[in-house]
Amino acid sequence: MTKQEKIVSMFNDIAPTYDRANRVLSMGVDTIWRKKACNLAFGYCPKGQSLSIVDVACGTGDMMGYWGRVAHENGVTVENIVGVDPSEGMVSVGREKFPHLSFHIAPATELPQGADSADIVSISYGIRNVMERQAALGEFHRVLKTGGLVVILEFMKNENPSPLGKIRDWYMNNVLPRIGGMISNNYEAYRYLPDSIEGFLTVAKMRAELEAAGFEMLYTQSFSMDISTLMIARKK
Repeated sequence: MTKQEKIVSMFNDIAPTYDRANRVLSMGVDTIWRKKACNLAFGYCPKGQSLSIVDVACGTGDMMGYWGRVAHENGVTVENIVGVDPSEGMVSVGREKFPHLSFHIAPATELPQGADSADIVSISYGIRNVMERQAALGEFHRVLKTGGLVVILEFMKNENPSPLGKIRDWYMNNVLPRIGGMISNNYEAYRYLPDSIEGFLTVAKMRAELEAAGFEMLYTQSFSMDISTLMIARKK
C-alpha cells in the first residue's frame, strides 16, 4: 500500500467521527476560517456572474456547505458546487449531510471536471495530504477558467514560531492527538496531523509552488496563532 493509499484508508476509518472531532479540536474556530475564505474569494469574483465551484479533498462536505451559505448571504449566484475526494467513507457522510450537492470519488491529481470549467477550486486542509502536489496544482489550473481562483486553507509549517506559535505546536503535538484519538478511537490518525504539518511546506514555499504552476497570488493571511493559513491565487 502506498503512502497515499494509507492516508485515504485512514480517512475512511475516522469518517464517522470526523466532524465531531473537528469541532472539538478547533473549538469551532475553523468555522470562522472557512467563512472568511468564502467571503474574501467572492470579493475577487466578477459581480453578477454565476459561479461554478469545485471543492477538492472535500471530505464530509463542510466547505461545500459554507460556499453555499456565504454565497446566499452575499447575494452571489452559484450555479453548482461539486465535491471531489478519494475517501469513500468521508464522501458517504458528506452525501448524507448535503444530499442536494454533487460528490465524486477521485484524487486531487485526477479531477473529473473538464478544462476551463470552474470559477473557484478550493481545498481545505487537504493539500498537505496530497503526495503528488505539483500534479494536483496542475489539475487545479486545468479545470479553472482564466482568471479563476484557487482557495487554499491549510496548516502550514512554521520554521520560526513566535511564542504563541510554540503554544500552538505544543497543543498540536501533545493535546490534539490524545483528544482526537479518544473521539475517533484512532490515535494514529490524529498523531498523523502534527507529523504531517512538520513535514509540510512553509507559506513561502507553498506560494512559490502556486506561482510555478501558473497562478498569481492575491491574498495570504495566517489566523489564530498561525494555526491556519488562507491563500487565494488567480489563474493567469
